[in-house]
Amino acid sequence: MPDRPPHRPGAEQPPFPPPPGPTPVRVVVADDNPVVRAGLTALLSGREDITVAAQAADGREAYEATRRHRPDVVLLDVRMPGVDGLSALPHLARISRVVMLTYSHEPEIVQEALRGGAGGYLVHGEFTVEELVSAVRDVTRGRAHFTPTAATAVLAHLRGDATAHAKTDSSPLFSPSSAEALSQLQPVVRQSSLSAPSSLSSAGRKGFPLSAREAEIMDLIASGMNNQQIAATCFISEKTVKNHINRIFAKLHSSSRSEAAAKWLGTAVTS
Repeated sequence: MPDRPPHRPGAEQPPFPPPPGPTPVRVVVADDNPVVRAGLTALLSGREDITVAAQAADGREAYEATRRHRPDVVLLDVRMPGVDGLSALPHLARISRVVMLTYSHEPEIVQEALRGGAGGYLVHGEFTVEELVSAVRDVTRGRAHFTPTAATAVLAHLRGDATAHAKTDSSPLFSPSSAEALSQLQPVVRQSSLSAPSSLSSAGRKGFPLSAREAEIMDLIASGMNNQQIAATCFISEKTVKNHINRIFAKLHSSSRSEAAAKWLGTAVTS
């Protein structure tokens, strides 16, 4: 009878433990298009380390779902009815990391999203499935992700701001003071696709010390828009609209929308 080899305790165990799997990631998908929501949910849920905790059709639902589920990442569209993505973004960013996932590629919107706390900006049509999955995983580790259009907008904004500071400050372009200034950028003026006719603007701009943003909002007031419509048109919150209107009323010495519009359009009766 042949001799058996001596039994060695633990010989059947591998010499090294297997590497740990990827950290599970929980996601909330917010988009007003149900087809997009379903597609993203199916795509992400097919990964063993990613779970879609909830879906949302607007910013309000996204906030409620994020408070309830405490996800690692929120994928957030920009243009949604009711509360849009940019209005909900600052509230969501206090709870979770947020990545804008949208068809909106305008540089001003990209910049406003970053100021609002977005950790990445992905434009539909500019990324593969694997790049999306990698972005979701990496954002949980604090790594920002941008598709080409968004990255170009960010770079152009940084270059423009650095150039502006270089003209007024002899310090190096990337000094601490410049970095601090970059973190306190004011909202960029955007020409709205729904802005009032140019005749409104030319009628009232002379003689009133309104900023470019205030003039844009005054045009929209004169065209008959309410605060909610103005907020949606300018991609800002209604609270921001109200703040602008208060400053406009003070500068126009007006106490009502109709009085301000009359002065702005040059139709006010003078004493």
